[in-house]
Amino acid sequence: MKNIFLLFLVLATVSCKKSAVAKVDDKNVELAKERDVKYENLPVISFDKASYDFGTIDEGDVVESTFMIKNVGKSDLIIKNAKATCGCTIPDWPKEAIKSGESAPMKVKFNSRGKRNKISKTITLTTNTEKGREYVKITGFVTPKENK
Repeated sequence: MKNIFLLFLVLATVSCKKSAVAKVDDKNVELAKERDVKYENLPVISFDKASYDFGTIDEGDVVESTFMIKNVGKSDLIIKNAKATCGCTIPDWPKEAIKSGESAPMKVKFNSRGKRNKISKTITLTTNTEKGREYVKITGFVTPKENK
């Protein structure tokens, strides 16, 4: 038992000869700083609302909502694409860069033809933000035609 304890003590002493600070590679620290500066300057997207509930509508109705997109980051926000979970939902997003501090509208149109009951559709924006993908959602309830 004494031998195991002595062996452990010797190994602990040998492995702790260098301090943790001495083990840090200066080159890696500089690379981390460069990476962090790069991410600090990215655009940051902000929406006036994360979701829109259109309430209850009749099957066949078309509803529309506008999401205001604001760039609260330090560089231009570019939305490369906006795609909904199905063809019944059509986003019309800003095609020009949104400057830092500026806003632009994104209209979303939902056609309820052939849709019934509870609806939840996600619009995915492909952007140059840190995450690369941003999301908004529309929800509501479509009353089927035969229930009128």
